[in-house]
Amino acid sequence: MVKICTAKEVKKRIGAIQQRSEELDRNIAQILESVRKNGDSALREYTLQFDGVKLDRFEISSGQIAQYAAACDPALYASLQRAASNITDFHRRQISQSWMTTKPDGSILGQRLRGLSRVGIYVPGGTAAYPSSVLMCAIPAKLAGVSEILMVTPPAREGQINYGVYAAAKIAGVDRIFTVGGAQAVAALAFGTESIPRVDKIAGPGNIYVATAKRMLYGTVDIDMVAGPSEILILADETADPAYVAADMLSQAEHDRLASSVLVTTDPSLPTKVCAELERQTLLLPRKEIITESLKKYGSIVIAENLDQAVEIANEFAPEHLE
Repeated sequence: MVKICTAKEVKKRIGAIQQRSEELDRNIAQILESVRKNGDSALREYTLQFDGVKLDRFEISSGQIAQYAAACDPALYASLQRAASNITDFHRRQISQSWMTTKPDGSILGQRLRGLSRVGIYVPGGTAAYPSSVLMCAIPAKLAGVSEILMVTPPAREGQINYGVYAAAKIAGVDRIFTVGGAQAVAALAFGTESIPRVDKIAGPGNIYVATAKRMLYGTVDIDMVAGPSEILILADETADPAYVAADMLSQAEHDRLASSVLVTTDPSLPTKVCAELERQTLLLPRKEIITESLKKYGSIVIAENLDQAVEIANEFAPEHLE
């Protein structure tokens, strides 16, 4: 299921993982340019091509949002409210203040902090949808004083609506929601179309198309960071619990077929135990096919000679998530 290699063998593996997006650059550049030139018509074309959904209207009405949020499982809704409270408490402590002072010579010095006028948040909704992404993007924006928050998320086929995403949007105070995803959604936020206003900044994770589009459009629009395809690297010694290590590897492998889960260990006996746990736990999960392909193509277990070498490998890989 996952390749076991030595520290010497891992460099080629890391290179293959790091080059995942390079092959897509040309195709994504064409999508971005088409949306820039053709606006909504390009969005409709790509939504039909990539999502298999024909849309006349991209924006979800406030009535629909309320209806979808009300359909969310009550236990999940309560969990989202608790999460929102914790996220708000954390980010409220980060808020910086404007200030001003006058010097004896009459000069005035100061700093004025204001929220951006309009921010777009990308919320995955294709192979996996994450209400947590809504909360973690929208709540800090609200606390910072952003005037308007737009959310884009891939359209759902009939019967596949993730009510938790809409519940999170309502809890977090998202102003408008548009059902468009992928690189085309990022382009719409960056350039603006007939239906979707241009934003000052784009935040939120996505698949390789979303991450590459954000990277290419940085400068045209501000971004938070390039996150995706998802990655995790775990440093572990002989004290690690194989079940926990495997669970954390699977937490990223299930995101996407291009996700990368890597274990670097100084314990020669740990890889066999972790592999057994990966196989056992994968059978219990609904996204078995995605996990299996992800681990086969981009997963690795590396046996390092010592902790210093393990840290060197982690530094070279520079993963999105490190533990």
